[in-house]
Order: sequence, then C-alpha cells, then structure tokens
Amino acid sequence: MASSRFDYFVVLAGMRTGSNLLEEQLAAMPGIESHGELFNPHFFGKPETSKLWGLTMKQRDADPVRAVELMKRASEGLPGFRLFYDHDRRAIDHVLMDKRAAKITLTRRPIDSYVSLKIARKTGQWWLGDMTSARAARVSFVAEEYADFLSELSEFQKHVAHSLQTTGQTAFHISYEDLSDGDVLAGLGVFLGAEGPPDQRKVRAKVQNPTTVESRLTNPRVAEEALSRLATPDIGRMASYEPDRGPGLRFFRVGRTVPLIYMPIRGAWADPVPEWLKSIDPDGEVETGMTQRDLRRWKRLHPGHRSFTVLRHPLLRAHDAFCRHVLPLNIETFAEIRDVLMTQYDVPLPQVFPDDLYDLERHRASFLKFLKFLAGNLGGQTSVRVDSSWASQHALVQAIGEFVVPDRVIRSDRLPTDLPHLAREIGVDAPKLRADAGDSTPFSLAEVVTPEIEKACEKAYQRDYVMFGFDAWSVSNS
Repeated sequence: MASSRFDYFVVLAGMRTGSNLLEEQLAAMPGIESHGELFNPHFFGKPETSKLWGLTMKQRDADPVRAVELMKRASEGLPGFRLFYDHDRRAIDHVLMDKRAAKITLTRRPIDSYVSLKIARKTGQWWLGDMTSARAARVSFVAEEYADFLSELSEFQKHVAHSLQTTGQTAFHISYEDLSDGDVLAGLGVFLGAEGPPDQRKVRAKVQNPTTVESRLTNPRVAEEALSRLATPDIGRMASYEPDRGPGLRFFRVGRTVPLIYMPIRGAWADPVPEWLKSIDPDGEVETGMTQRDLRRWKRLHPGHRSFTVLRHPLLRAHDAFCRHVLPLNIETFAEIRDVLMTQYDVPLPQVFPDDLYDLERHRASFLKFLKFLAGNLGGQTSVRVDSSWASQHALVQAIGEFVVPDRVIRSDRLPTDLPHLAREIGVDAPKLRADAGDSTPFSLAEVVTPEIEKACEKAYQRDYVMFGFDAWSVSNS
C-alpha cells in the first residue's frame, strides 16, 4: 500500500504508555507494517534482534536516517515504528522534520506510566496477552525519581509540540484510554490511509495494570502528598477499559399514554418494571423497539414526561448473570464463553447442568472464579467480550446519558417506594409493584455470599462501588 500523504508513520511516546497495544492495533490494520522500537539502544526493532535489513546496530547508530530509508524501501505497505524520548535524538529530530512521516502521539497519565514502569522492572513482565499470566507487584513511590521522570517526559512532549507547530504539521493524538475505543482506532486508520480498521483477532496485547495506582503502591500517602505539591492528578482515579456502548435505545420502554420513559440498564434479571409500567398506563400498553425519531415524536406528544433507570447491587447482578448465562446449558447460555471460562480461566463449571453433584460449595467456588475473571474482563485483560449482562453499571448509565440523562436513578431495593412516588409526580395512582419472580438461581445469594466473594466483587466492580456508593450486599439490597 502506498499512502498519498505519508511514506511511513512514527508513534511518539514513552515507556508504559500502551505503545505495545497500539502497535498491535496498527499492525492489525490491512496495509500497515510496524517494526517495533527501531532505535531502542538495546535492540533493533524487537527484543533479541540486533540486525535488520542488512544493518547492524552499530551501523544503525552511525546513520539513523539510513535505517529509516531502508525500512521504507523494504516494506510493501505503510511502515512505521515506535520512538521514545530516550531513543536516538537524531532519529527524533529527523522524523519531526519529515512531513512525509505520519506522527502519532500517544500519551498516558505520567503517574500511571511511572508506576507501571516500576512494576515491569520488578516483575520482568513488559507485555501481557491474557490475565491468566499477569504478574502482580506493589512498588514504592520515590518523589525525586518521579520528578526526574516527569521532567524528561515533559521536555520530550514540549519538543514534539514545538516542532509540529513551527513546521505547520498535524499529529494524530491518542491517549491510553482511547486504545479500547474502536471508533478512535478506525479514525487512526483513516488518518494513515489504511485499507480498513484493525482485525481484532490479530491483537493479543492486553492492559497489564487495570487497578488504581493507589492499590499498586506500598506508600500511597507519600505519593499523594508529592503529587499534590506538583499539582498533578490524584492517584485514586479509576480508568475505564470497557468498550464504548450505545444507549440501548431499542430496549427503552414508554407508556402508550402515561408520560414515563423507562431506560433499563441491560442485564440478566427478570425485570418487573415493564409490567408495572403497563399496569399504570390507561391503555395498558407499553411501546419498545423505538428509534431516535420515534422517541423524539413520543416526547413531543407527552409533555411533562419523566425518565428513569434502575440500579442493582453489583453482587446481585453478577450472580444473576452467572446463573443465567454461564452456569446452565440452555437457550440463554453463552456457550462459547462458558467453554473459555472452563478451559482458560479454570472456572469449575459442571459439564452438564443441572448436576446432582453440584452443591453449594462448588457453586461458591465457581462463582468466585467467575468474579475473578470479571475483574480482568472489565479491566481489559481478556479477549472475551464484555457482555452487557455483567458490564459495569457506570458504563451503561454513561451510555444512556450520552443520549438522554434520566430524571431519576432508582435502586432496585427502593422500587416499591420510589415507583409509586414517581407515578404520583405525573398524576397517576400506581398499584403495588409485583414481587420479582425471576430468581432462577440454584442457590440464593444469601446462601452463596462469603467475605471472599464480596471482596472479589468489589475488586471487579470497583468503579460501581465508588461511583454509586454501594456497600456490602445484604438481603435488603435485593
């Protein structure tokens, strides 16, 4: 492939910014070739490689421009490489001046990169293909060390920005969080002139450290104090690695006459709200499967309308998803995911269910393993899709809010009280909410829950617990 705009591309970044994952995304685009860290002082392109295109590392270092030219001539597609602030300065200056070089600037919060770098050095793991091989470690924050790291990174970014400004060039800017955004990656492909978006089957790299920085440090208080002096972001921020979602408009329910819009958070439970909404509508009808045009028309015809959604406790939601889509073998089962959970993530599911040998203890063990899988799945560390049945409610509410912000967010345990109150606001007498008849679990959550299970759920759904203020589950949260 020959791009009419560029002869090659360069990813301008730093260590532990997600450049491995970005490079795999680029290499998975048709017509794109990526050659690693072409000017890494310790290897040539890839680790343990010391010779490329007939050049030795000594020859490369003697004439870095020659290496770029040989790369261009040897490639059939649009070639490129990663270039860090500690690589050959002559190579950096050359590509910044070269208007035929497509510049991609990759950034990440410096504190995240710093801690990730220390963990990689401690564990020896610089690349992750799946959560099953992840190595965890806690490291210490050293203020002087971080200040030096920040200074070097800042100088590099300023140099890049100034060079682009003074030469009238434009770069494609992408952040660490964007690496899971299919639309952004597709846009990057358009920028480069690729023949299509990345083929995700070829992308193996995964997020290595999805937890907060605070949980990865041995001295988080020291770090917090140092960062406050430097006026940098706090270390408790939780990045989201879940894929972007649509609002699920086709699942919205509206009354035929009554001016209520129910915007469900997609999940596994047997939802009693649609029947309740139908029962309070004078026509006894609920409409669904609407388009944006349909909903806008409905709103015009129903002045004074109210919209609402419903949150469930994360543990209740995860257990229901497990029992509905993972444990059984029926029409609702995610069969391929079930097989992967058993073979790759050691979830001790029965080969056939119902199974007389499947008791409470085995159910607890299976559900606990599933929760541990969810922590990696929601953290971007697996190749398994994040199904809406167990996606974080924060991500799903955020998707709804991109389209229309709900007037009210109701907790499922408050439905018997809050729904009648909502109905009274629009001048409707509401009947008592029928009890949830959808408990299809072999054991009740009250029987299943243990401190270890609760802790695993908090780890998997940390964002939901923090953002929505959930505490430990109890029967009253049902």
